Amino acid sequence: MTMETGSAPQSAAAGRREEILRRAEALVPVLAERAIRCEELRRCPDETIAELDAAGLLRICRPARFGGAAQGWDVLCEVDQILARGCASQAWVQSVFNDHAQLLGSFPAAAQDDVWGADPAARISASIDPAGRARPVPGGVLLAGRHGYSSGIDHAQWVICGGMIEAEGRPPQRCFFLVPRSDGKVIDDWRVIGLAGTGSKTFELPEVFVPEHRILGFGVAEVGGGPGAAANGAAVFRLPRVGFPGLTFAAIGTGIARGFLEEYLGFTRKRAVRGVPMSEMVGTQIGVGAAAAEIAAASTLVLETARDGMRRLERGETPTAEQRSAARLHGAHAVRVALHAVQGLFNSAGGRALFVANPMQRNLRDLNAVAAHHSLSWDEAAAGRGAELLRGDA
Repeated sequence: MTMETGSAPQSAAAGRREEILRRAEALVPVLAERAIRCEELRRCPDETIAELDAAGLLRICRPARFGGAAQGWDVLCEVDQILARGCASQAWVQSVFNDHAQLLGSFPAAAQDDVWGADPAARISASIDPAGRARPVPGGVLLAGRHGYSSGIDHAQWVICGGMIEAEGRPPQRCFFLVPRSDGKVIDDWRVIGLAGTGSKTFELPEVFVPEHRILGFGVAEVGGGPGAAANGAAVFRLPRVGFPGLTFAAIGTGIARGFLEEYLGFTRKRAVRGVPMSEMVGTQIGVGAAAAEIAAASTLVLETARDGMRRLERGETPTAEQRSAARLHGAHAVRVALHAVQGLFNSAGGRALFVANPMQRNLRDLNAVAAHHSLSWDEAAAGRGAELLRGDA
């Protein structure tokens, strides 16, 4: 098995990025056409997963030694923004499969072999919150738990579950545990008003054995220090699992806003009120201009934050706690700004925007669902970063 030795030359890496973005752009109208059916199914259509896989868009952050592109978090965020213009739910599932590939890439190499060595097309769902309880046994742990919000689990063969190892005489240790999906039961409980097509169902796990090599401590993952980075030399496998991962969700949120603006413009150009075209009303023009500025600023903030993080990783640096906190703040702020822009436009769109067939109402619901994600909590992100700044931290 060939080991990666670092990032590809800039020209080759840039070429791959351009091709990835081109393929993502080509799928936008396809995802848009399937958006209603995706919401009705409450999961991604099978053909979407097949086409994303065929386009290489489920291997963006997979190690190169397993056929992946090993691209940076900034590239994934760009793809998320593009695909979310077509359908947020389908973009979300694409994104989390790449997120979990990156996370598995920081697990011990033997765990990666278990997944992709056995099945190069294997996909991984996850439930990150530490809901599981594990107890040590020889060679590993016995793990049980009820794990919610496992996006894309209908299309996954493996699941990464969050949990705590509890041993007498020692403080609980937060970890990630990799288990075959067949070890547990998927509970069809995803009935929601936003991101309905993500299939983020509950995964119930009876007490099962997890070998030691399928366990990753949260402490090392938090700072991007997982052992898999030694086998996967690309910088993305040293990405801290706090602060930066939420940027992908923020990218989806800003992508939704961009798609909403496109729909709104097409819709409003045709509207008239008492014979006066809406497009000629100064109030409408100001509203569109302001929203366009907010959406552009939010989109740029997400991408530039991801790019800054990747540049640091490629220089061999480890982002500090303050930089991770700033990344979380930027993601939360970007979604807050995007939601403000979209809500303002929606309020001016008239009654026709309320119809189920109109994509704008789904975009608004999906963006509200994105904003509710814990990693984008505005109060927590702003308070945390504000406290650092007031202490004089960098």
